[in-house]
Amino acid sequence: MDLGQLEVFLTVAREKQFSRAAEKLHRTQSAISQSIHKLEEEIGEPLLDRSSRDGQLTDAGQVLQEYAERLLNLRQKASDALVELRTFRKGQLAIAANEFTALYLLPVLGEFRRLYPMIRITVSRSFGSRIPDDVLRHNAELGVVTYDPQQPKLRSIFVYQDQLIFVVPPSHPLAAAQQVSIRELGAESFVAHNVPSPYREKVIQTFKRYRTPLQMDIELPTLQAVKRFVVMGNGVALVPEISVEAELARGDLVRIPVRELRLHRKLRLIYGRSAALSHAARAFLKVVERFAHEPHSRYRFQRDSARVEVPSLAAGQDDS
Repeated sequence: MDLGQLEVFLTVAREKQFSRAAEKLHRTQSAISQSIHKLEEEIGEPLLDRSSRDGQLTDAGQVLQEYAERLLNLRQKASDALVELRTFRKGQLAIAANEFTALYLLPVLGEFRRLYPMIRITVSRSFGSRIPDDVLRHNAELGVVTYDPQQPKLRSIFVYQDQLIFVVPPSHPLAAAQQVSIRELGAESFVAHNVPSPYREKVIQTFKRYRTPLQMDIELPTLQAVKRFVVMGNGVALVPEISVEAELARGDLVRIPVRELRLHRKLRLIYGRSAALSHAARAFLKVVERFAHEPHSRYRFQRDSARVEVPSLAAGQDDS
């Protein structure tokens, strides 16, 4: 039996006559009769008492009527739910990020929430190195990373360019400097993020190349803790610019260019190459693209950028 047959059966049960059911369904009476006959053959029971004038249902017909109404109601609910998804009145979006890349998401999520308030958003924290696997295993629909994962099963979109910057509190002796050399940093006490990564190693190797000591006397578990400790006057740090925009604007921290360090890096949104993105995910990408088109925006929207990339220098914030 199929839902079409059940719909015919319920119409006959309600209208009490084949002719009225045929008129209701815009079909011939013969077609209605054949559909009921085929349904009775499949079930192995008569559904209508042909001897009655008012189209009485048999016991089997009464049982089937109850279940047929449930099934057709479920079909309608499924159809309504799909309409709600398409019109963004229902749905969910799961994104994997780390502490640093989640900062990029906040303005975009704010606009997305304004446009689609009924969509449930979940941003789960993960190590940057694990985010591609999170996406491939469908633990998240989208991921945000600071490197090209070089995975043939993933697509990537370059969405933001950030840089690692050297910051000090305004009371620091270097705060008035227009620029410093890396050798001037040898005596400084760095507050570091304590997650190992290739980027952190790059910074260490750069200091070694210039024969400059890198004194990481204090290591803390989060970027929030690192910048707050520096604001308190307890050292200096290399942090992503996006993570200290508010502190720089308020004057709580001062940014100083380091001549030998050019620490640019790209943020990418990733998703499954063969995945059928949800309506919510496609809408989110459109919001990101809109941000990229704003004047003087650091947001970008470049699909599948260069597959080979040399990692920028960084102090490890991308992998927490």
